[in-house]
Amino acid sequence: MTGPREDLAHRLASARDRTLLLTDHDESELTRQHDALMSPLVWDLAHIGQQEDLWLLRRGDAHRAGLLPAPVEALYDAFTHPRAVRDRLPLLPPVEARAFCREVRGRVLDRLDGLGDADDPFDFAMVVSHEQQHDETMLQTLQLRLGPPLLGTGTPLPPGRPGVRGTSVLVPGGPFLLGVDAADEPFSLDNERPAHRVDVPAFAIGRVPVTNAEYAAFVADAGYRTRRWWSERGWRHTLDAGLERPQFWGRDETRTRFGVVEELPPDEPVQHVTFFEAEAYAAWAGARLPTEVEWEKAAVWDPASGCRRRFPWGSTEPTTTLANLGGTALRPAPVGAYPGGASAYGVEQLMGDVWEWTTSPLRPWPGFRPMLYAQYSQPFFGGDYRVLRGGSWAVAPSILRPSFRNWDHPFRRQIFSGIRLAWDT
Repeated sequence: MTGPREDLAHRLASARDRTLLLTDHDESELTRQHDALMSPLVWDLAHIGQQEDLWLLRRGDAHRAGLLPAPVEALYDAFTHPRAVRDRLPLLPPVEARAFCREVRGRVLDRLDGLGDADDPFDFAMVVSHEQQHDETMLQTLQLRLGPPLLGTGTPLPPGRPGVRGTSVLVPGGPFLLGVDAADEPFSLDNERPAHRVDVPAFAIGRVPVTNAEYAAFVADAGYRTRRWWSERGWRHTLDAGLERPQFWGRDETRTRFGVVEELPPDEPVQHVTFFEAEAYAAWAGARLPTEVEWEKAAVWDPASGCRRRFPWGSTEPTTTLANLGGTALRPAPVGAYPGGASAYGVEQLMGDVWEWTTSPLRPWPGFRPMLYAQYSQPFFGGDYRVLRGGSWAVAPSILRPSFRNWDHPFRRQIFSGIRLAWDT
């Protein structure tokens, strides 16, 4: 039997093992900027340690001296240095970045040993979440990288099943409990709180995400050359960026995945699409994208009990039989692969596989209060962002909840983003 300290130590170790695996490459791979959208991997590595130092050793007090000299620490301020210029900074070389992370972690574990039962472990959980999110970001970088494969082809996934592609389920109208409270989800982040009751009109939602085969039909039907499917801004961006198909798709029904060129799997959820592409596909298909409120109701509300489920399938923690999470597969699972992970309404693959675009801008829930890291959510409210829900195959299961809100610019598609359709009823 383990207690809170052992659980947090395990979470910290799991995140670090993953970070070290993703940065176990030659120095040239770690220091090179593989794409202007992303940091060099060595920046992410040292930034992970710097944030752990700040939040767990200095309790968030940036005026206290850290383990790095102040001018060096300033190199890892994400708000000061945009990703596109980070390869020009005098960053710690990989060997020093690893040593720094080890030193921080040793001191953090000493602090964890003295954690009392009355202490709030939220700051430890927040640091774990931060590291795991950067691990997903590093996977995006490695997907953008050009060159021979570094990661292999991934672990096996369960097969899909026929008959689910293109189907939908009805979610009747009525109230449900949106968001969570700290008492129920102590490691939830500020933008997920507080829980509050909202009324949602009836709608239909896709049982599974949109597949490669379905999206390929849109491409073949001149979807990228037909103005009427696109919003004004989406059409302008598509023309300016020269988009013709999802990122990493070839012209010959292939895709490139972490350096491996392979046939396009027809039953996998499509990924690497912008919000604009998702919006246009939905219009072409006679549908729309869901709001994030609709998405969360379809995921967690149990109409029979009138209560919120912790996960779509119930209270059981995520396992490999319920969802594709953790990053080892390196790809989405075919649709229909996880019938046991369905929500009370019968919606499948809501957790894992692909982040799903919604029409919702990022806004605070009523009663929002910033957490100890006030810059996590608040600076992004009201910006040019769309919320994504559900988590991708690259997300660690220990940090994901149905209430988790991701967000990005509507023109981004290096993220592991996909589509789920919705309809008015």
